[in-house]
Order: sequence, then C-alpha cells, then structure tokens
Amino acid sequence: MLKSRSYLTFSLLAALCFGCGGPAEKESVEKQPEAAGQQYLAYFGTYTQGENAGKGIYAYRFDPASGEMTEIGLAVEVGSPSFLAVHPNNKYLYAVTEDGKEGAVSAFEIDHQSGKLTLLNQVSSQGSGPCHLNVDATGKMLAVANYGSGGTSSFQVNADGTLSEAVSAIQHVGSSVDESRQKGPHGHSVNFSPDNRFVITADLGTDKLYVYKADPATGKIEPNDPPSGEVKPGSGPRHFTFHPSGKFCYAINEMGNTVTAFDWDAARGAMQEIQMISTLPEGYAETTHTAEVRAHPSGKFLYGSNRGHDSIAVFSVDPATGKLTAVEQVSTGGGAPRNFNLDPTGKYLFAENQNSNTVVAFAIDQASGKLTPTGQVLNIPRPVCLRWVPVG
Repeated sequence: MLKSRSYLTFSLLAALCFGCGGPAEKESVEKQPEAAGQQYLAYFGTYTQGENAGKGIYAYRFDPASGEMTEIGLAVEVGSPSFLAVHPNNKYLYAVTEDGKEGAVSAFEIDHQSGKLTLLNQVSSQGSGPCHLNVDATGKMLAVANYGSGGTSSFQVNADGTLSEAVSAIQHVGSSVDESRQKGPHGHSVNFSPDNRFVITADLGTDKLYVYKADPATGKIEPNDPPSGEVKPGSGPRHFTFHPSGKFCYAINEMGNTVTAFDWDAARGAMQEIQMISTLPEGYAETTHTAEVRAHPSGKFLYGSNRGHDSIAVFSVDPATGKLTAVEQVSTGGGAPRNFNLDPTGKYLFAENQNSNTVVAFAIDQASGKLTPTGQVLNIPRPVCLRWVPVG
C-alpha cells in the first residue's frame, strides 16, 4: 500500500524549525524562481525486482506552499524504471529500464489531469544496465549512461516526444585500481552542461568524468578536447552536478565516500580539481557508499547521500571559490537513500530510502542549509528516483 504517515517527534522538530526562521531565511526563499501557487506532479522511479518490489512509476501531487504530497498511485507499469528525466516542455517523461540483458529507454506522455503516463515508445539503450539519463535544454536530444557495459548513448527526441534509435553509442575503455569493482568501465550518470554544449558522464570503473560535445540538431555526441576530468584513483565517481553559477561542478564518489569539487571552464568544457571532502563524520569506519549529489538552487548549499551510514551530508558552498565546508550529516530515517531531490522552491528535500520502502521529507533551513524532518513519510516500494512536473 502507498500511504503517508506522520510521526509526532518529526512533527515537533519541524514545528521548531519553522518557528525559528528569520529575515535571512525569508529573503533566500523569495529569491527562488517559483511562482506563488504553482503545483507539481511528483514521479518516483522504482525497482520492480526483489523483495517488496514496485510495479513501475508512482505519482503524487505536491503543494510547495505546504510541502504536502498527495497520493495518486501507480502512473504506469514498467520494468525497473529506476531513473527518470522530464522533457523541458513538461509533456513527456523518460525512464531507463534496468531489467533484462539488453537495457532500454522508454518515452511516456504525461496526463497532467490524472498524473497517469502513456507509453509512446521504447528503444534499446545500446548497452546493458542503463542507470541514468537526461534530456538537453532544447528537448531535442537525450543521453543515457550504461553501467553494465560501460558507455554513453544518445538519442534524438522527436516532436511528438518519441525517441529515435540511438544515434551515438560510445564505449568507454579502461579500468582503475580496485580489482573487485573497477576491472572495466561503468558509466553511472549523464549531465548536460548549463550552456547545453557538453555532456558529462561519470564513470565509476575508470575514475573519469568523460566530457562529450553535444549536438542537439542531430542528437549526437563526440569526445571533447580535453576528453575527461579525473578523480583520485579508487574513488568511483557516481553522480555529478553543476553549481547554479555555472562556475563549479561536483562529483560524488561512491567508493571513496567523498565529493570532488572542480572549477568548470565553460568555454573549453574542462574541469580542474579544487577540493576533495568526505561525506561522513570523522572517525566513521563502517561500510557505506555514496549515491546522489544535488546543489541548492540558491547556490549556498550542496547535499550528498550516504548508503550504509544512511544519511544526507550537508555542505555550505563558498560562492567565490566553490569550495565546500561540512555542516552536518542527517539520518534519512530509513535504509539506503539511493537518491534524493530538492523540490523546485528549494524549501524541501525528499530522501528515497530504497531498502526501507520510504520517502522521508525534510525542511531546509534557508540560512544554514540544515535539514529537519517535517513528519511526512511516504510508503513507496523500492524508491530510486524523484522528478517534478509543474502543472496548472
């Protein structure tokens, strides 16, 4: 069953948090780009294999004024739609399908009234284990990272939202120092640069951040010069994000439990490391792996998730240098937060606890970036990814 629960202790903490907001908090929130009264559909990708498996993509309605999620239910039944991406026109949604020997990418049309999704078409990801995807700013191309086979594929997006067969399929080559996990390449995420000129693929197996030139007119990608950025050997870069200023970018390293910060040269598509910082409390030595990384829309904070420690690491960002300072690590109230996302207003963070089948909501203090549980907990089977669609 999908439902919401409230916990008294969470609610009391949330009340205390909201009661202490001062002028700085109000100013920061007002600078966020959301219009008053804007409503959203929230879509959750899940795993459909294993214990407590989901059935596909689940939908909720989200009111940013109250922070409340209202259940819609199963939006579409599809095999392991772990990660999702939304077209910039908000009419179409895309999902990778991880089950099966050959990976796939599916295109869906969004019904804004009901929240339901209708399959438009499905194409091969041109690799095994596709685990992440994104649509470019023009809505004309889509890129996918294939974890199992270790590569990056790209597709044209047609005017009706359907996908072409792959127009580019680039196989990564290489390995790194960890023989158990880095014998070969493992593409783990794809992100378009703020100016839409490049695609960056974080590859856990090679410890590289591959940079590709993007051509929305054809949907094709090709290696950039320089072709990649790098992280410390054995780090295992997983997900990646840009700072809202476009001057900095960050890779969260699954195996090293660190975030690597870079200066970003937008003209050349090049990155230069400026810092590496742990996502964990000092002295923590148990097994844990990072997963997601997100920058706050204000540019003041960065967030990363720890699976094992089961927490969100909060960092403040120096606006001049892009360097990070650890603020806190907050329990996600569940197991293995594989993904999390901030709502479009920057007031809330929703952590998806894959192993405990819950999504826990947190209020974001706009002055410090600190997180406080709101008391809202959604029960969703094996949640992996959350994406937003504005409606109304």
